[in-house]
Amino acid sequence: MRKLAMVMAVLVLAGCGEGTSVEHKTASTAAPASQAPATAAAPQWDVEVKGGTVQAVSDLTGWLIEHGFVSYVSAGGGKERILIGPFSSKAEAEARQVQLTASLERAKKQNVESVVVEHNAAQ
Repeated sequence: MRKLAMVMAVLVLAGCGEGTSVEHKTASTAAPASQAPATAAAPQWDVEVKGGTVQAVSDLTGWLIEHGFVSYVSAGGGKERILIGPFSSKAEAEARQVQLTASLERAKKQNVESVVVEHNAAQ
């Protein structure tokens, strides 16, 4: 019951503030137009988590949340993919993948693997 309450709290907090963004741009805080395309084109990275055996997406995402890995599900091509991220650099994604692998080994989850993928390619 405690785990369920924790999962619900995380999901509720993840949705807080969604769609209520208030933007106040002034001349001093607005980024120059020449810098905006460079940051928009920067690649982002995700860690894709794959179960070796057929298991429910909710089971794997629930385990990830319980162990401190915030994930999301991307559906495309008739297939659901579990992703952690996005990260601004490939090194960050690889570091998080190492943490995930260590947690999986401690939990003796042998049928779960992960791979670092580019964020746009993941969707």
